[in-house]
Amino acid sequence: MTKFSDLNLDPKVLKAIAEAGYETPTPIQAGAIPPALEGRDVLGIAQTGTGKTASFTLPTITMLRKGRARARMPRSLVLCPTRELAAQVAENFDIYAKHTKLTKALLIGGVSFKEQDALIDRGVDVLIATPGRLLDHFERGKLLLTGVQIMVVDEADRMLDMGFIPDIEKIFQLTPFTRQTLFFSATMAPEIERITNTFLSAPARIEVARQSTTSDTITQGLAYFKPSRRDRATQFKEKRNMLRALIEREGEGCSNAIIFCNRKMDVDVVAKSLEKHGYNAAPIHGDLDQSQRMRTLDGFRDGSIRFLVASDVAARGLDIPNVSHVFNFDVPSHSEDYVHRIGRTGRAGRKGTAFTIAVPADDKLLAGVEGLIQKDIPRVELPEVEAPAPEKRSRRRKSDAPQDAPAKDAAETQVAAETAPANDDKPAKRPRRERGGRGRGRDRDNGPQPIGLGDHVPGFIALSFDDRMAS
Repeated sequence: MTKFSDLNLDPKVLKAIAEAGYETPTPIQAGAIPPALEGRDVLGIAQTGTGKTASFTLPTITMLRKGRARARMPRSLVLCPTRELAAQVAENFDIYAKHTKLTKALLIGGVSFKEQDALIDRGVDVLIATPGRLLDHFERGKLLLTGVQIMVVDEADRMLDMGFIPDIEKIFQLTPFTRQTLFFSATMAPEIERITNTFLSAPARIEVARQSTTSDTITQGLAYFKPSRRDRATQFKEKRNMLRALIEREGEGCSNAIIFCNRKMDVDVVAKSLEKHGYNAAPIHGDLDQSQRMRTLDGFRDGSIRFLVASDVAARGLDIPNVSHVFNFDVPSHSEDYVHRIGRTGRAGRKGTAFTIAVPADDKLLAGVEGLIQKDIPRVELPEVEAPAPEKRSRRRKSDAPQDAPAKDAAETQVAAETAPANDDKPAKRPRRERGGRGRGRDRDNGPQPIGLGDHVPGFIALSFDDRMAS
């Protein structure tokens, strides 16, 4: 069995690995680290949760152990699709490079430009960034990429799938042609692979599992039910009821969970609904402030938050240990996201459970997911769900009143009208104006209709043509 000591890593890196409690590399690490240390381009494909981050962090630190960074010219660049994933890569760098003198900078949105500029000006060995913020610094003249020796694209398919193709191409053009490029992803569609052929030169392709497979450590289940009505409000409410019923049925086995929704607005509603019913839940999505997102993630990691309700911003690459369950409140719109979502549980050999809630309207999306993973998601027995509240009846109109009303009521009404005191001082009611659209009410008396320009005609207009010519 391969050990980290067999991979020709720097002794200081090996010491940090041992202190972190790791002894044996994962298959993707064992396959990708040797060619990376040889200076070759690498295309790494492995299912999520297999240690891809260390696959490029460890060789990068080893190869950068000699040399010194210059101001505004990083020696290596790591591109990540989301702020959370970039922050996680930075944490891994801190763990594995703590016995070295290498420096890093994290360029993500939601953080002051001034603080990031100060780090870049001092010179950094490793620059970890999202594409948008990286280009912002470059266009402001605060950053040069001509010194990049190693370039890493993490979650490559997501970077390209999220519309970052123009940014990625521009960044590659700003880096030296002689750079070393490392691509890592859980899925690699044929069209994405075609684009990588432009960026990578004779890469070592490391594929440790069939593309788009799910881990055997994850128990999957599909809660498929037919809503009582077709409208979205009813389905949304019944899905929330189903979610709570699944959580209750799992009992203490559900120590914590990530709940994924397709839409950011649904993330907020589901989180508030869980809180209303006594569950410790918090939302996380792209519209929230970066500091709030990081606080929420930290709370979920330390156990102060039990349920993390998330959009797909949290589906890719986040290493949150000991997640017992994943609930897909919505079937993902992109089939590949299913692999990444449920990959948040069952990590590093641990057991995990993933449930997906679906209704007949999701049949097309569900077929796409099952076609991607090449197997059917097992249907589970539906738990007992609280019955939806009865619909509120609309107010009865006067015309709907029963025709056989007691004669007593009519008589009392007539007596009340006859005995009511006269009030002749009341002004007469204004006649009701006829309502309607254009063209109605033409027979109303609006006074004499004006003809021409009236009595206030300017003198020069009143003159005849001959008089005006003469004057």
